[in-house]
Amino acid sequence: MKIEMYEGLQDNIRNLETPEIDTWKNQYSDREYVIELTVPEFTCVCPKTDLPDFATITIRYVPSEKCIELKSFKEYILFYRNAGIFHEHVVNKILDDFVRACDPRSVEITGDFNVRGGIKTVVKTNYTKGKWASGQVGKRAKGQEGNNQ
Repeated sequence: MKIEMYEGLQDNIRNLETPEIDTWKNQYSDREYVIELTVPEFTCVCPKTDLPDFATITIRYVPSEKCIELKSFKEYILFYRNAGIFHEHVVNKILDDFVRACDPRSVEITGDFNVRGGIKTVVKTNYTKGKWASGQVGKRAKGQEGNNQ
């Protein structure tokens, strides 16, 4: 039987315990407007090779009742600097945590990763309030459940 070389590397990624992202009350929740966050120096680690991966993470969201507090978001992003995680997983994990934190009307997250081994990877994911089935937002470790209503 052939053993997959990536087997087991990301089995618990949805339960990865990440720092909390703080929020503040949106005084203009009656309006639809876009907030764009860009992280031009995002880094994480390849879980297979332990080599660093570099990317620009772009988040475009339409807030509802809460907006993301930037200092805690920066600390959240810095967590990944030493985390072994695939490109596809990190973008989806950021989406799960972002939605759980601020419950936006909508959000699109793009991970534009630097070329590695001659291949460039761009991962995009999105969320629109009311379009995800219950339970689709990953649950936090230690029994904390996400709010995706």
